[in-house]
Amino acid sequence: MTGFARVDGHGDGYSWTFEAKSVNGRSLDLRCRLPSGFDSVEAVARAELPKRLARGNVNLTLTVNRAQAVSQLRINRELLAQVLEIAREIEGAGAAPPRLDSLLAVRGIIEPVEEDETEARERVESALKGELAKLVDQLVVNRLAEGARIAEVLNGHLDEIARLVDAASACASTQPEALREKLRAQVAAILGSFPALSEDRLAQEAAILIGKADVREELDRLRAHIQAARDLMAEGGAIGRRFDFLCQEFNREANTLCSKSADVELTRIGLSLKASIEQLREQVQNIE
Repeated sequence: MTGFARVDGHGDGYSWTFEAKSVNGRSLDLRCRLPSGFDSVEAVARAELPKRLARGNVNLTLTVNRAQAVSQLRINRELLAQVLEIAREIEGAGAAPPRLDSLLAVRGIIEPVEEDETEARERVESALKGELAKLVDQLVVNRLAEGARIAEVLNGHLDEIARLVDAASACASTQPEALREKLRAQVAAILGSFPALSEDRLAQEAAILIGKADVREELDRLRAHIQAARDLMAEGGAIGRRFDFLCQEFNREANTLCSKSADVELTRIGLSLKASIEQLREQVQNIE
């Protein structure tokens, strides 16, 4: 869910920079920092972003700069006509017209043209909405690229978990016999101390204990979880929540395997398995 995007643009005397940053999050949380007067752009962002993203904390920042306007001048022809008329009245009909510098010195003959700021602002807002679409496209592309890199890491963790499950299976295959030998020695010691104790009852207890120590079911479920994880990754899309739940199931089976283990080597493998599952879960937090 990590990504970054930036779009720069300009028009109608404005320049702008659009940035979007995305980090991990349990749900989609959009935070906007836009200049005053651009609320319509934020409204579009809040409407469009959920259509493209499902999870992540997204910070959207817009910086807008207004270029210094170049003043346009125009002649106030009505005022100029009045000044010329007054000059003729004062100096007579045959008098030479006033000098240009004298006319320009009269306040109001040359005046600045007021620019329609509202129309320019509306055009800029419209352009920014188009830039927002480009920004989101770029953010999605960057997040997908990050997702591809995370997928390689996830596959590596799944391969390691599969290797440990195979090692545990090889070790567990000897566990029932090891338990039988251990129980046989214990039973012999008990029978030596208590000759009246029934061997049938001891055999029943031994069978129950061996059944409880059998980890083959947990190993089969771990293999099923590995396949389910690979199927999720092949499916694509917003799989983060389901993958996170699957990691909990991974951890549950690993805990049970460790609690049932009656062998030092199997316990060691179980602890390594728990460590690999935790590393897998940490990476799963980074996907949508």
